Amino acid sequence: EQLMQRLVTEYEVTTLFHLAALLSTRAEYSPDIAHEVNVTGTLHLLKLAHQQSSWSGRRTKFIFPSSIAAYGIQTLEEKAALSPLKEWEQLAPTTMYGCNKVYCEHLGRYYAQHYQQLAARPSGVGVDFRSVRFPGLISAETIPSGGTSDFGPEMLHAAAKGEPYACFVRPDTTIPFMTMSDAVRALLMLHRAPEERLKQRVYNITSFSISADEFRLEVLKAFPGAEISFDPHAQRQAIVDTWPRTVDDEPARRDWGWQPEHPVEVAFAEYLVPRIAARYG
Repeated sequence: EQLMQRLVTEYEVTTLFHLAALLSTRAEYSPDIAHEVNVTGTLHLLKLAHQQSSWSGRRTKFIFPSSIAAYGIQTLEEKAALSPLKEWEQLAPTTMYGCNKVYCEHLGRYYAQHYQQLAARPSGVGVDFRSVRFPGLISAETIPSGGTSDFGPEMLHAAAKGEPYACFVRPDTTIPFMTMSDAVRALLMLHRAPEERLKQRVYNITSFSISADEFRLEVLKAFPGAEISFDPHAQRQAIVDTWPRTVDDEPARRDWGWQPEHPVEVAFAEYLVPRIAARYG
């Protein structure tokens, strides 16, 4: 906190990209630490962003990656009947990570629109808070690091290394995904969007929805000898079962032109497989 305070004192900060977080699986093992990292860290940065806004007289942009872990669907029967979820639906997460994300979305709205609203002299300049709810992310450059959606990336990396992989969810488990390349591009697109075009603070985005078994088949196209089995982990499966099969990202497409560059076929053939194969080549 002291380091960040010194940085914003010495430099004029116009945008904060707050990307640090303890992810879903690790957060369940250390929920108190997760809260400290994911919530207290966000709160400190929102305070700094507000200070910058007050000093400069301009709204400091605060770009925050949220997650489909913010959702919490109660039963598989309900999940099967749902249309693509909108941003305000089914927000009853069952993980510390999901709870952290929902709360930080609300904190962002507060700092953007309602900060110190009862003060004798309310601050007239808020924070320009903008957030995307990411689906499962698949990177060709980094190794999976503790997300509950990492069954897909783990499967792909194991196949490229020639290692057997036992997937921790059922074959029919379906969630939305996107490539890390599309995720970075989305953050930059949202950052560049004129504030007057943005009708909400939090936006769903997605690229493609695919089941664990469909993911396996895509991996086998590239690595025919891959050994992939299914050994569902009851608790991790229960978490993924609370997440939607797909989300409605129409507001992002309408307000700031979101459009993924990597649908499923392109993601595997042109981005993931060539780069991951070269990594372990």
